[in-house]
Amino acid sequence: MSLFITFEGPEGSGKSTQARRLYERLAAASYPVIVTREPGGTPISDLIRRIVLDLQHSEMVSTTETLLFSAARAQHVAERIQPYLALGGIVVCDRFADSMLAYQGFGSGQDLDELRTLTRIATGGLRPDITFYLDLPAQEGLDRKRKAAQRPSNASPLSPRPPEAGPQEWNRLDARDLAYHERVRSGFLELVKLEPERWQVLDAHLSMDELSARIWHVIEPRLSGIRPLEDHTA
Repeated sequence: MSLFITFEGPEGSGKSTQARRLYERLAAASYPVIVTREPGGTPISDLIRRIVLDLQHSEMVSTTETLLFSAARAQHVAERIQPYLALGGIVVCDRFADSMLAYQGFGSGQDLDELRTLTRIATGGLRPDITFYLDLPAQEGLDRKRKAAQRPSNASPLSPRPPEAGPQEWNRLDARDLAYHERVRSGFLELVKLEPERWQVLDAHLSMDELSARIWHVIEPRLSGIRPLEDHTA
């Protein structure tokens, strides 16, 4: 048995922090687990990330953006996510295919059916077992992200970010207008309505500790079929 957990939310919602916290708690309990992110997660996917999010690439059209995100996802799934799940492990992922539906679909107005087709091709039909959505008004989230991006250093030995994540960056999608980000948030909430059994909606105004506790409350019962690493060596 394996478990694929994803975190979604608008900019500044704190989803990356919660993904990392969940990973650290699972690892501390000796569960086989990795944490990763999208776009990115592999050397090739990280190269694509730098291209698609670079503020200097303002001329990039929406179709190019979508195809680049899909290419990064295909490599990520094939190289990192699917092999680990096949071993019976837990994958915690900061963003996945739902972000493309919310950002490129609801945000940019691309056809949702076409995006779903691209997603099926890129993922081979892989879907998360559970998705946590941290909800926050668009303006508040952008304000949080902007402040984080302006700090001299976001790295802290007390609260490390995933090694592949790097510092918070103000990127090409962040720079879009408020109306775009409001459409993205509305899109996420529409996706929640379509699959309420998969999504867990959390108020991003809650403290980090309260959010972590609620996430663990949902995840803990799902761990019964996954053996901690020490059990594999017994």
